[in-house]
Amino acid sequence: MKKKNQHIINQVAPDSIAEELEIEVGDILLEINGNKIEDIFDYQYYTQDEYIEVLIQKPSGEEWLLEIDKDYDEDLGISFENGLMDDYRSCHNKCIFCFIDQMPKGMRDTLYFKDDDSRLSFLQGNYVTLTNMSDEDVERIIKYNLSPINVSFQTTNPELRCKMLNNRFAGDALKKAWKLAEAGIMMNGQIVLCKGVNDGEELERSIRDLSKYLPNLESVSVVPVGLSKYRDGLYPLEPFTKEDAKEVLRIIHEWQDKLYPEYGLHFIHASDEWYILAEEELPEEESYDGYLQLENGVGMLRLLMNEFEEGMKQITREVKPTEVSLVTGRLAFPYINKMAEQMMEKYPQLKIHVYAIRNDFFGEMITVSGLLTGQDILAQLKDKELGERVLLPQNVLKSGEAVFLDDVTLEEFEKALQVQVDIVKSSGQDFIDAILYK
Repeated sequence: MKKKNQHIINQVAPDSIAEELEIEVGDILLEINGNKIEDIFDYQYYTQDEYIEVLIQKPSGEEWLLEIDKDYDEDLGISFENGLMDDYRSCHNKCIFCFIDQMPKGMRDTLYFKDDDSRLSFLQGNYVTLTNMSDEDVERIIKYNLSPINVSFQTTNPELRCKMLNNRFAGDALKKAWKLAEAGIMMNGQIVLCKGVNDGEELERSIRDLSKYLPNLESVSVVPVGLSKYRDGLYPLEPFTKEDAKEVLRIIHEWQDKLYPEYGLHFIHASDEWYILAEEELPEEESYDGYLQLENGVGMLRLLMNEFEEGMKQITREVKPTEVSLVTGRLAFPYINKMAEQMMEKYPQLKIHVYAIRNDFFGEMITVSGLLTGQDILAQLKDKELGERVLLPQNVLKSGEAVFLDDVTLEEFEKALQVQVDIVKSSGQDFIDAILYK
């Protein structure tokens, strides 16, 4: 078993400082400048200087103390088995809205892991509740100036936060965000809105409280709770209605109008689902403050539409006759379908089928494409006109792998359809290129 603070090297870059010093795969990094290395942030901090001393342990047990002269911030050229250089911290909450608790049994283990690690917030953009963050963690974030940190607030009402997270420390944990803001650490926030719980007056209170930390708290997204069909025994939550969505948007827009003149930021943002549910037009690009919350579905459709419109103006190559099928979730279907119709209107030699896939696996209230499974897509494309190719959005596959959420592989999927399958990245230009030029 690997001991804590012993970091196994799994890669040495060619022509690097490490290679020159005969550091090899399998060696263990013990210390830098006499300091134990807890994680990647310690490593990056202590390797910045022009002169460093690195303690390496060889597989034989022999220890080498290497004195290194280098340029400031020059990389040593080594990487580790674990990119974080430490164990991932799991979540200790039992949130009433947690989607992982709403998943069926029998899926791959990694899908059930609940992370709540501030370091992943910085590295990967994950949102953290702060309940897993020690005072020492707060000081390290400040010391290393780790920005931005993404915080899952839900509410600024301490008692309500304890209830929503099922953690008696959740209310006090908010103080850590205020300490980070006061130290100049940039943050983004998220509120998962639950009907009858943290909406209405509680949402007003949260926005009012959070806005006091502008501009260090740069943005806060409001997203509706995702409700799967696997909620037996969980907190009773109801879906939002059209009228509910309109009220949420009213509150958000009023606060945007109030805050923007003073800060030059709209600050509080509604995810795209609210506009679709309310049957209201998406805001213009300027309202999204540079798309700070894309990963939370804030402005994704506006950005997609704008990129698409710009890309259509730039088409100069010959457009050949093509018949393809596009797969999307029910949420984005009206927009994807509109884009397809615009292309066919401009280029009659194109035939584009757009199929909105119903989420039978998680339940019909889940409408985003990123939670579609291979089995649902296959079942609903059966006997459909597909044309020469089927185009799938990239987010239906596990990051970096050709496999769906339900472990159907892309190879199996393509074999079952008996038609070429192409993966489409997220931009409007990628959408055009995938149809015209693949």
